[in-house]
Amino acid sequence: MEQEYDVIVLGTGLKECILSGLMSVNKKKVLHMDRNSYYGGESASLNLEQLYKRFRGEDKPKKELGRTRDYCVDLCPKFLMACGNLVKVLLHTRVTRYLEFKSVAGSYVYKGGSVFKVPATAKEGWDSSLMGFFQKTRYASFVKFVYGYDEKDAKTHQGLDLNKFTCKQLIDHFKLDENTQAFTGHAIALYLDDDYLSKPAKDFVERIKLYGFSVQRYGNSPYIYPIWGLGGLPEGFSRLCAIHGGTYMLNKPISKIIYDESGKVTGVESEGKVAYCKQLIADPSYFAGTDKIKKTGQIARCIAITSAPIKSTNSDSAQIIIPAKAVERKTDVYASMISYHHRIAAEGKFVVVMSAVVEGKEVKENDQKAVEATCQRELRYALALLEKVDELFFWVSDSYDAVNDSKKDGCFISNTYDATTHFESTTTEVLELYEKITGSKIDLTIATDPDKLADPDSLDPAGGEGEAEGEGSSEETGKEKTEG
Repeated sequence: MEQEYDVIVLGTGLKECILSGLMSVNKKKVLHMDRNSYYGGESASLNLEQLYKRFRGEDKPKKELGRTRDYCVDLCPKFLMACGNLVKVLLHTRVTRYLEFKSVAGSYVYKGGSVFKVPATAKEGWDSSLMGFFQKTRYASFVKFVYGYDEKDAKTHQGLDLNKFTCKQLIDHFKLDENTQAFTGHAIALYLDDDYLSKPAKDFVERIKLYGFSVQRYGNSPYIYPIWGLGGLPEGFSRLCAIHGGTYMLNKPISKIIYDESGKVTGVESEGKVAYCKQLIADPSYFAGTDKIKKTGQIARCIAITSAPIKSTNSDSAQIIIPAKAVERKTDVYASMISYHHRIAAEGKFVVVMSAVVEGKEVKENDQKAVEATCQRELRYALALLEKVDELFFWVSDSYDAVNDSKKDGCFISNTYDATTHFESTTTEVLELYEKITGSKIDLTIATDPDKLADPDSLDPAGGEGEAEGEGSSEETGKEKTEG
């Protein structure tokens, strides 16, 4: 351990694992450490006994839930946009070879106590009961404009300069009502609040096109999810790091982060030994009690195990977004539903994870009675959608953002996972951190065809033969270097 590395990474959450994998691919000497004995950190996947141990203090689940080994429950489940940047990163790094994906059956939005499939095309708009007749006509015109828009072709602009025209002006131009604005902005464009309305409409249009193109890939929804849960993602990037010479140390408590006289990080101390580095990547928990992070609030979460899908979905998997305006909140409420079809639960069981920003009084994380009351309050609209509930697990976690100057201290700190049930904001953060660390952007011009996910070697014009041999020997080297 007592040697110098280009980069030390603390925590094996997905963000940290993606970055350590990318750093090692860039030929950086990487040491990746975690105080825990398992991968995943805040985004860990738990079997049934581990779930009960974490939330009940005992590993004795209900017998009617089935075998513990049939469960792989993600604490912070997030779906991948089929044509989104995370899929491009997976393809760019060829981590897809370690994973198997299945499409998510549907994407839904909440209105008036029920959920409705999100319309992403003009036809779906016509078929949807979300809108009245006249609004459907206007929405069809809006969608036609969006998918026909080409920044380089003025003929497609209809005289609208989307770099100056705000989202609100674009919505008003097509006479979309508040309900249509809500599901388009929050369930399709995936904005977290309504601040986007005052910003240029170009990003709004590009987000809608991304959603629609992702739907076209698989036909049901824009989302995909790994078989056996998200745990394979951090493990896949960890394996990528090891293949390229990275060193892993689990179950290593970090007693001190060391800085020089100018305040720049120089290493970390663990169990009396010091590993030196030029840069440090870490999740915010490693900077608890310092002025490098700030608390931004709390997130209420609930894991429900049920014997039936969410009302009105009739699906094996789904994302549900409850827009803030639909339930008189300031922020949206999210729910993800995955089932035994994705091999994360026993036969006939569904796992629904709900999340929302705490808008009421904050609570202490260890006050279970107050935690449950807070979750019941913040998640009540999502909880009302559940049927045949077998078990509920509630928790509240503090949310932190990095506020340090990474140029001065060399510390690149990720933010706490937000309440969303998709990876768009998480991926944006990872790409921004990567650019700060390296000074360059990742090339994401790669194709996202479904067959490329099934056959990542097809990305290599040479068929991947020569590179595969080299990677095989590198993997052995990586395994030899793994410690802890």
